[in-house]
Amino acid sequence: MSLDRLSREGAYAQIRARGRDLLTLMQRASNVRDAAWGRTVTYSRKVFIPLTNLCRDKCAYCTFARRPGDPLARTLTPDEVLAIARAGERAGCKEALFSLGERPELVHAAAREQLAQLGRASTVDYLAAMLRLVFEETRLLPHPNPGALFEEEWRKLRPWAGSMGMMLENVSPRLMERGQAHFGCPDKAPERRLAALEAAGRLRIPFTTGILIGIGETPEERVDSLFAIAELHRRYGHIQEVIIQNFRRKPDIRFRAKDEPSALEMARTIAVARLILPPEISLQAPPNLTPDAYTLYLLAGINDWGGISPVTRDHINPEAPWPAIAELAAASADAGFELRERLAVYPRFHTAAWLPPRVLARVTELL
Repeated sequence: MSLDRLSREGAYAQIRARGRDLLTLMQRASNVRDAAWGRTVTYSRKVFIPLTNLCRDKCAYCTFARRPGDPLARTLTPDEVLAIARAGERAGCKEALFSLGERPELVHAAAREQLAQLGRASTVDYLAAMLRLVFEETRLLPHPNPGALFEEEWRKLRPWAGSMGMMLENVSPRLMERGQAHFGCPDKAPERRLAALEAAGRLRIPFTTGILIGIGETPEERVDSLFAIAELHRRYGHIQEVIIQNFRRKPDIRFRAKDEPSALEMARTIAVARLILPPEISLQAPPNLTPDAYTLYLLAGINDWGGISPVTRDHINPEAPWPAIAELAAASADAGFELRERLAVYPRFHTAAWLPPRVLARVTELL
């Protein structure tokens, strides 16, 4: 084990670091980040397309998913999808981030009826059609977050996406138990999430994943989740970035009274992640979820702020507005970093070995 990497046992200890030990941990993580990524921090200029908020899962922390009959339940039509994408294109966006509920047609008759009206057999089929629509009608690069798909489903999306994503969240089966965050969520079963990540690796899809902290997991379960990601990347090389995302309370969720993780807890997790994950994996934390911790996150080892939209809100965390690019640039500069824009798919994947020909051509146009 390299001196700048953590063993699992070492990570179990460091995930609880405090005081001088925490400062040392963050310095180690910063050194690894500087060696791999320099003093540049990046972001992707995106437009957020919430294809459908119908979902079969019932996550205790989610305000995005809605049930049929809810006034806020909605599936976008092709015209609506294209209108959002074109608004993003006019605003200088290069990424079209598709977010959607998982397999609503398996439990909701209304979802099946909507899909029939749209001429599609499944939500994944409809997503593939909308990726193609946006790819062909705009210059945007689609990036879907469709949940835990099977290999044949990832294959349907691949011709029209530069990269794809799915949050692992956590590998603990304990979180599937009654009263826990993932009770009633078949798509959040750790074996399903890990199988989906592995299928994407077999297909050589540049992939974004991450963990969600503050949903009832132990610090050691965070470590286990990060090691699971690192192991899959060592086998397939396809993980382009890992997100460390903090739980935020919302008034309409089952976890509405749950404590949120502190900025220091985020910093500990970020630093440990940097020392577990291979250094070529980009590490990010969403800036809109802790807007007073920009400098702390940079000191803890991140090198990316993720997707930021000048057009659409964060539909997963609607209470948290995106920061202005100028604000983020100034905060990054104060910490000694230069803010630069990037594409949704990272440079080391800009090759024919990773991208279909038409997608590689689009990437080349956008550079």
